[in-house]
Amino acid sequence: MELREILESVEDPELERTMGQLGMISEVKESRKSISVSIHLPGIGYSQVDELRARIVSGLESAGVKASLEIDFVPMDESEQLELSLKLIGVVGGLAESAPGSDSHGAAGHDGAGHGAVDHEGAGHGAAGHGAAGHKHGSDTGVATNLPAHTRVLGIASGKGGVGKSSVSVNLALALASIGKKVSILDADVYGFSVPAMLGIDHPPMAIDKLIIPPMKSGIRCLSMGYFVAEDQPVIWRGPMLHKALEQFLTDSWWGAIDYLIIDMPPGTGDVTLSLAQYLPNMEIFVVTTPQPAAQRVAQRSAYASKKLRLSVRGVIENMSWFTGDDGTRYEIFGSGGGALLADTISVALIGQIPISVNLRKAGDTGTASEDFDVNQEAKQAFIDIATRIDQMKPTKRRSPELKLV
Repeated sequence: MELREILESVEDPELERTMGQLGMISEVKESRKSISVSIHLPGIGYSQVDELRARIVSGLESAGVKASLEIDFVPMDESEQLELSLKLIGVVGGLAESAPGSDSHGAAGHDGAGHGAVDHEGAGHGAAGHGAAGHKHGSDTGVATNLPAHTRVLGIASGKGGVGKSSVSVNLALALASIGKKVSILDADVYGFSVPAMLGIDHPPMAIDKLIIPPMKSGIRCLSMGYFVAEDQPVIWRGPMLHKALEQFLTDSWWGAIDYLIIDMPPGTGDVTLSLAQYLPNMEIFVVTTPQPAAQRVAQRSAYASKKLRLSVRGVIENMSWFTGDDGTRYEIFGSGGGALLADTISVALIGQIPISVNLRKAGDTGTASEDFDVNQEAKQAFIDIATRIDQMKPTKRRSPELKLV
């Protein structure tokens, strides 16, 4: 195998495509004792230089190349970034992926929708954008996204804060990944964003031209308002600004060939929920509650609101169901029956019950949720059971041509 072919076969850790597919290899010089390679990095904010270097070295060593290696990393220029962004969203080339048999590469065209990353003031960059009409997920009824046509969107909702909705979102994503699914998370809890910290993601998204590439940890990509505001600053935005930010998150982001996009929704039924219902009418809602009746009554209002917005409420997840002591005794600290009562009231299934886990809480606090997912076997198994059950459910086919609040 030629040296360039070896290098072209190395997979980029950020975009999960080979360097040959991404057009990253600019120049290769080889002598008897040394090799010099120029690699063009895909976009602004590329954070995987060390990992990419290690993969290049490993690929050459595996092929029996023993010469000394010098790698020069330089960013792609604007024209290269534009071409790559078009490839990723399926306008040109073949980097966009879809489920077997689905038509995700329809007519290509410049749609003028306006690709633009959210800046620190909440305003979008760029004007006329680019898009592939056939690759846009949900463009028949909601906002056009770069999600593959087969991707299921799961909205994790709650009536109030404090029920562990973000923890459920993160660990459900990890559980789905553990059963072989490709998963990403949109942290739409714009006032209380916490998903990046729980996953241990400490670097912002990468920008390729005006396309946002959500950062990844343990194979799970995550996009959050937390990347665009200072950690210690509150988000004091009116509805239209939040609406625009969410629109950009959905239309200007590249998630790859994912099976599931999990949306960690804000508690209650405010502006963000209304926007998400408009943008993603095929979103499947799973309501998180805790066992006590007071929490159940609040969660019930959230479920009814979703139904009024013509979203499909698929099931209830009961969190903090019990604590198992060292002697194996279950202690129902927050009472019992709330999840089952809510499911019965809104005529959906109780998808599962999650026990209280100190280790799970610690992992979220320290940003090691992905590494420590299997620390507590009981909680892990509960999430895997829930993930398996959701995966076995047929996706909703509901379409909402318009929103009606009656």
